[in-house]
Formats: sequence, structure tokens, C-alpha cells
Amino acid sequence: MPGTRPQPTREERAAHLKESIYLIFATLSVTLAIRMHGGVTDLAAFVTLAITLGGTVLAVFTADILAHPVVHGSLMTRHEFFRAVRTSFGALSSVTLPFIFLAIAWITDWDVDAALLASTIALTVALVLICWSAVRRVGITWQQQLGLLAIEAALAGAVIVLQVLSHA
Repeated sequence: MPGTRPQPTREERAAHLKESIYLIFATLSVTLAIRMHGGVTDLAAFVTLAITLGGTVLAVFTADILAHPVVHGSLMTRHEFFRAVRTSFGALSSVTLPFIFLAIAWITDWDVDAALLASTIALTVALVLICWSAVRRVGITWQQQLGLLAIEAALAGAVIVLQVLSHA
């Protein structure tokens, strides 16, 4: 059909998945750190999260642009450049809930600590759902799928434990 975007390739889906998981872990880490410090305002938490994730996305995008010539021996084509833009910046959609929760806390009387806790829970659930969606589409046994999800859960738990320990 004219004017429709072609379906993403397997490599493009994998890149988007990778960036989404990376951003969720980064957001989870920052959200936990802000929460552990305590006494932060909702606006300060929102701005801190926005700056951190903006820097993270720009770093990943820059790394993609700089790594491309090393791997392929040429600069990105226009199509490859826009694919990198979609992959890097499109992954931000996977971390919108913390921003929504912090905006609600800023607008209403909702406690910022509760908004950060809700963000932590939402990010953990998003991580599980994204990983579950990814592993169920791959041609591996349910035991292997379960193993991959267990590894992902253990790593998410490690992020939480490390953040709590570093701010204890």
C-alpha cells in the first residue's frame, strides 16, 4: 500500500528491543537512586530523569553513528540514519510512565515518593512484558523462554539491590 512504512526487519526489532531494555534499566536505576536520596521535589525528580535519559539516548545514538563506519566501512545511508533515529529515540516510549507519574505528582498532591515507587513497579512490569513478548516470538522451548526470563528477572533484581546498597 503506498505511503505505508515497511515492516521492521528482525535486526531492527532486535535493536529497538535492546534500546528499550537498556533505557528501562537506566530509568529504573535513576528512579531508585532519586527515591533513595529522599527529600527531592517532583519537579526536580522529573528534570533529573529527563536529563539523564536524554543524555543516555544521545550517547547511544552517537555510538551507533560512530560504530557504523567501523563495522561497515562507510557512513550511514539516509535510511540507516533514520532507522538509528527511530531505534534510539523510539525507545523512549518504553519509559513514559515515570514521567507521567511525576507530572501527576507535580500537578496534584500525590507524594513524589509514591510516584517514584509506582515508577519502579511500572518499569519492572514493563521490563517483564517486553522480555516476555520478545522470547515468546523466538523459536525456543518454553524451558528456554523461562530461563531467559529468569535471567532478566535476576538482572533487574541485581539493579535494584545495587541501587539500594549504594544509597544505604
